[in-house]
Amino acid sequence: MNRKNDKRMNVPLLDLGPQTQSLRSEIIEAVTRVIDSTRYILGPEVVSFEEKVADYCRVAFGVGVSSGTDALVMTLMAMDIGPGDRIITTPYSFFATMGAILRVGALPVFVDIEEDSFNLDPVALAEVLEREQRLGDSIKAILPVHLFGQCADMDRILAIARRYDLPIVEDAAQAIGACCPVTDERGNVVWKRAGSMGKAGCFSFFPSKNLGGIGDGGLVTTNDKDFVNILRSCRNHGAEPKYYHPRVGGNFRLDPVQAVVLAIKLRHLDSWHAKRRENSMIYRSLFREMDLAPKIVKLPVEKFTGRNGMDDHTHHIYNQFVIRVPNRDQLQSFLGEHGVGCEVYYPCCLHKQKCIGAYNDQVFPVAERAARESLALPIYPDLNREQLAFVVRTIADFYSSK
Repeated sequence: MNRKNDKRMNVPLLDLGPQTQSLRSEIIEAVTRVIDSTRYILGPEVVSFEEKVADYCRVAFGVGVSSGTDALVMTLMAMDIGPGDRIITTPYSFFATMGAILRVGALPVFVDIEEDSFNLDPVALAEVLEREQRLGDSIKAILPVHLFGQCADMDRILAIARRYDLPIVEDAAQAIGACCPVTDERGNVVWKRAGSMGKAGCFSFFPSKNLGGIGDGGLVTTNDKDFVNILRSCRNHGAEPKYYHPRVGGNFRLDPVQAVVLAIKLRHLDSWHAKRRENSMIYRSLFREMDLAPKIVKLPVEKFTGRNGMDDHTHHIYNQFVIRVPNRDQLQSFLGEHGVGCEVYYPCCLHKQKCIGAYNDQVFPVAERAARESLALPIYPDLNREQLAFVVRTIADFYSSK
């Protein structure tokens, strides 16, 4: 391995400063326009942004909401999912995936993940549905997560959902623009973007996302012209028309200030995706040069390859670059001591969370192993090769001392 690092370098997990600075004047002008308009709740800026995102995601409709979490909650509410209902999902995701299910009174049914992609395992999904079919019809939907910027295996998941006549809600919070191949009604393989394959897709614009706002924000996509009207009603306390409430909704509205900022950033999103992908390729080369991969470090696997008819960098948009390593916690501390930001997504699986104690004895070995081994490294677009090389050299130093 290469000689040890002789200096400390600051490589944060994420630095939004360069991105913000490059767009500063345009953002200030747009926010000022909103302030001067006095249209502070929904309005034309939100509508315009919804249309832009819908077009980007290759869907008919977009409904801007207050956060990615609220996108999930509102979608389940709009589907009339509630107490007694059960939703199939993954045990390895951010808490909002499970939290949204619990908040509408439903219960999660967990399915283990794939070893290589971290996403819901279609084989395990089929096994669970076969078992659950004997217990009645309380399963109301499947909620796969497109984790870390890569779509779940939607071709197989969609086929299983059709077999059991179950709707799919895509948790695409980390995957705007990511795509995967699916088989259409005629048997042709077509490429689809995250959020365009199920009944609805739920996105987050939390500042750390590839498309991030200057605060909270989210969006729901759908191709269903009837369902989009229910979503819009649920976004505004279930009103339809104003002051008349055929259903209970919530205050889930996207702020127009967020809409104008996100609209500006959306124009740059594909170039940021491409730079993240370029950084991932540099990482792969460096890890192999230093004889770390695949012997010690397991690199992210890209499940889908080939020309996708959109942008080749969207097979995996690298919202995170997640490696799997031995002695993960010690490595994380070592990197921090040397100025390298990193994060564990996620150290505690959803079925092990204290708030859902009745599930704590369930066992999902692949997800639990991922929780012990996974570590996210800096991957944001403004990193340079020197910083990436420092990250890998520091990891090499850690294992050379073992």
